[in-house]
Amino acid sequence: MRTRAVILAGGEGSRLGVLTAKRAKPAMPFAGKYRLIDFVLSNCVNSGLFDIMILTQYRPHSLNEHIGAGRPWDLDRSFTGGLQVYQPYKGRADTDWYAGTADALQQNFTFLMRGNPDLALVLGGDHIYQMNYDPMITFHLEHQADLTIATIRVTLEEAKRMGILATDDNYQVREFVEKPREPPGTLASMGIYVFNMNVLDRLLLEDAKRRDSQHDFGKDIIPRMLQQGLRVFAYPYGGYWVDVGTIASYWQAHMDLLKRPPPLDLNDRSWVIHTKSEERPPVLIQAGAVVKDCLITDGSVIAPGARVERSVLSPGVYVGPEAIVLDSILFTDCSIEAGARVERAIVDKLVTVGHRAQVGRLADGASDLGLTTIGKNTQIPNATVIGRGASVSADITADRFPRAGVADGGRLERKM
Repeated sequence: MRTRAVILAGGEGSRLGVLTAKRAKPAMPFAGKYRLIDFVLSNCVNSGLFDIMILTQYRPHSLNEHIGAGRPWDLDRSFTGGLQVYQPYKGRADTDWYAGTADALQQNFTFLMRGNPDLALVLGGDHIYQMNYDPMITFHLEHQADLTIATIRVTLEEAKRMGILATDDNYQVREFVEKPREPPGTLASMGIYVFNMNVLDRLLLEDAKRRDSQHDFGKDIIPRMLQQGLRVFAYPYGGYWVDVGTIASYWQAHMDLLKRPPPLDLNDRSWVIHTKSEERPPVLIQAGAVVKDCLITDGSVIAPGARVERSVLSPGVYVGPEAIVLDSILFTDCSIEAGARVERAIVDKLVTVGHRAQVGRLADGASDLGLTTIGKNTQIPNATVIGRGASVSADITADRFPRAGVADGGRLERKM
C-alpha cells in the first residue's frame, strides 16, 4: 500500500498575536533551534514516509525558505517520493484561498493523486509530538477503515477547542463533535487522519458542491462520514502531544522541555528531530554568569554577572552584564542589554531590550496577567518598563515608545 503524506501548513495562528504577524504558524521557532513544522516532517521520515506534500497559504516566505528542497530531512529526491510544496496560484485554472482543511486538499487533488497512492496521511504542520505513523497505518488496514483518526485524552477545558469523539469497544467512532461548548467527553482528535484515497476523492467532490459546507474535516467531512455509515476508527495515542495554538500553550510547551525528565526528549537519538541549522559559533558563558535549567542555542553569549533561569535562548542571543532573564523565550539575535530584566516573556527575533529596561515587570499589588510578547525588530529604549501581559507589535523603533512605557495588559501597536 502506497501512502502519501499531506501536511497542512497554511495556518495563520492568529491566537499567537504579534508572534505570527510576519510568519505562518508552522514556521514559528521552537526550542531554540527548530521550527514547528520540523516535528511533523521528522515524524514522517523517521516513520519511513518520504512522499510528502506541503500545502501553504498565509505568509509562506519564511516557511518556504526554511524547508527549501527538504535536504535536512532527506527529502530532496528527484524520482521517487520527495517533498513538494503547493500554495494557491493564478493560472488558466485558478485556485482561491483555501476555505478550510478539506478545501485545501480538494484544490490540490490532482497533485495528491499523482502516482496513484492508496492512502492519504493528512497532518497538521504546527503540533509538537514524536510519533511513528506506521502502527497507525497498520491499525487502519487491519480495521478495514475508511478513515482513521489519531486520538488523545485531554482536559475538559482543552476539549472545548478540539474535535471530540465517542467510540465503541472496538475503537469505531460513533459520534464526533467539533469544538463543543459542553464537551461530551475528553477523547480528542489530534488532527491526524489516514484516508482511503478512493473514499477521500468522493467525499471532497461531494463537499465542494455543497453551499452549506465550511469545507473542513472536523466540521463537515467527518460528521458526514458517520451519517453515511462509513467506517471511521479512533487510533489511541499515549505520548506527548500539544497544539501550541495559544501564547500560553506555546510558552508552556517550552517550560515542559525544562522539566526533569522532560515529557518530550529532544536527546532521543532513535527519533531525531531534523532541522535546517544555522552556522553559528559555540555558546559563550562568561565568568560570573549564572545559568540554570535553560536551553541555549549556538551563538548565544551570556555576559559576566548575567542571570538566566528557566528560559530558552535561540541562536545569537546576547544577555548583557547584570541582565536577568527568567521564565522566558528569546528568539534569534535578541539583545538584552546591561542591567535589563525580562520575565515571563516571549521576545521575537532581532529585538533589543535597552539598558535597565524591564519586560514583563508586574506592577506592585497587581495580579499575574500572563505573558508579555514583543514583536520582531522592535527596539525597546533604555529604562523603559513593559508590563506583565503586555503586547508590543513588530518594527517599533525606540522613538515610538511612550515615556511611561506600556502598562500591565496594555498594547503598543505600530502606526502606519
